Amino acid sequence: MGDTSHVPKKVFFTKGTGTHKDKLTSFELALRDAGIEKFNLVTVSSILPPFCEIVPKGKGLPLLNAGEIVFVVLSRNESNEHNRLISASVGAAVPADRSQYGYLSEYHSFGEPEDKAGDYAEDLAASMLASTLGVEFDLNQGWDEKETLFKMSGKFVKTTNITQSMVVDKQGEWTSVLAAAVFILNVNEADAPGNGKPDAKAGNDGKPAADKPAAHNEKPAAAAAPQSSQPAK
Repeated sequence: MGDTSHVPKKVFFTKGTGTHKDKLTSFELALRDAGIEKFNLVTVSSILPPFCEIVPKGKGLPLLNAGEIVFVVLSRNESNEHNRLISASVGAAVPADRSQYGYLSEYHSFGEPEDKAGDYAEDLAASMLASTLGVEFDLNQGWDEKETLFKMSGKFVKTTNITQSMVVDKQGEWTSVLAAAVFILNVNEADAPGNGKPDAKAGNDGKPAADKPAAHNEKPAAAAAPQSSQPAK
């Protein structure tokens, strides 16, 4: 096995919005809203590493330090057109066999409601994973049909998305939206700023934390059923 020091061990999801007369500042404000403004962000392509644990934002943020180079799968959008609806979304598809890699997708759009943009991003990630795992499907099917097929294959554990949308409400001012999957290389939680001995079963508020991103649109997997015999068209 090669060097795994640059393979992320954890990931969390976040989103944000910002409005300002300057385009760059509106993006900075969106980063602040998402809680990731103090890192040097490096965008990467869309692979969810094997065994990479999805953690809540409140548990992941304390593991990062100000000024740290942080790898992200980032979707962003911006506009200064009055009443324009803008969206940014990151979709995720997680294989049932966690020794295999999954997929993350970036998608942004104009004039699309948040749920539609999120479904599209989720569809992108799931379709990429399905083609890798050999799950046959019809590209022309709607997401609901494909989602059912993917879950019935028994090769998916879940698909999900995190999406931010906003209507530009002030003429001449820039509005930015973003959604991001934020990777964590350092897993030494005891050394995280403000952290005591970590509790693997507790979230940021001390309650049990599920293995999922906070504030997103997750669709949990149904019980595995026999392999679908539906042929690809």
